[in-house]
Amino acid sequence: MDKITISVIKADVGGYVGHSSMHPNLVAKANQMLDEHKKKGLIVDFHVTHCGDDLDLIITHRHGYDNGEIHKMAWDIFIEGTNIAKELKLYGAGQDLLSDAFSGNVKGLGPGCSEMELEERKSEPVIIFAADKTSPGAWNMPLYKMFADPFNTIGLVIDPSMHDGFIFDVLDIFENKTVRMNSPEDIYDLLCLIGASEHYIIKNVFKKDGLIAASTSTQRVNLMAGRYVGKDDPVMIVRCQSGLPAVGEVMEPFAMAYMVTGWMRGSHWGPFMPVSVNDANPTRFDGPPRVIALGFQLANGMLIGPRDMFADVSYDLARQEANEIANYIRRHGPFEPQRLPLSDMEYTTLPHVLKKLKDRFK
Repeated sequence: MDKITISVIKADVGGYVGHSSMHPNLVAKANQMLDEHKKKGLIVDFHVTHCGDDLDLIITHRHGYDNGEIHKMAWDIFIEGTNIAKELKLYGAGQDLLSDAFSGNVKGLGPGCSEMELEERKSEPVIIFAADKTSPGAWNMPLYKMFADPFNTIGLVIDPSMHDGFIFDVLDIFENKTVRMNSPEDIYDLLCLIGASEHYIIKNVFKKDGLIAASTSTQRVNLMAGRYVGKDDPVMIVRCQSGLPAVGEVMEPFAMAYMVTGWMRGSHWGPFMPVSVNDANPTRFDGPPRVIALGFQLANGMLIGPRDMFADVSYDLARQEANEIANYIRRHGPFEPQRLPLSDMEYTTLPHVLKKLKDRFK
């Protein structure tokens, strides 16, 4: 069977209203353009969604990783979306597009991208996660729980096909170097790194036999731009079942509203709230940070779905917990730990404040 590639490519091309949501005209334009490419045979299937003010393109095709045609197609969609956003005077139109020219790949140009090439199994359940108002390190904790924590994933204990554990590729985003770590052998060293989620980010997870299990976007748009232009709002692809964590084991980490960086002006800690797509419209202090999960069955490259996985009453307590944490942490105002530490604020307006005060320090 030919391999299929899942590409999830996202960008903030204009918020409606402010940074809170996505104007339907942008979604309609993306659907129209992708449908044209599907009819031409460039792609197999697609689904367009949004989380907050980010346009998320979920695409299947047979061209492998980093394909120039696929990335150019996504870039053109984001350019057209930006043009519509400018006409509507949407907020931050094109803010994730850091260049006027496409250079063969969206990576390094602002949009986030997660891709996975695979051979479809007899049944291929896949969950696509998308986040708003947070950074790529938001996936570190759930990925560890899914693939290395037996208190979350009982399959690690009772399923012989999972008993050998998994391999984690961890990226140092400042040095642009990757280290490969094994679980369970390296879990203490692994936790030492990924606990610093703004520095070390899980990029991929594999079975010990090399089967790809999960892939994330790791682009840090502020590092690329050299200034604050918004949080990165990452995406993630996770395969499930048959020697991999079950769908329920993949979803379980999000039953706790754990803390992530981002929220207002990308400068605060906040609870990660799992929501349906209909509720992925953060307005309270531009938050709290949101995460959506769309479930698909892959069938010869076709995306059978989606199922809105967080549109489930069993996440009501996680949402309540997120709101209670938000109430508590917001009362800290500009004081840490609500506001990020100075080391994480070098791409905000803080350097300008320090520069202004430089001569007043004695």
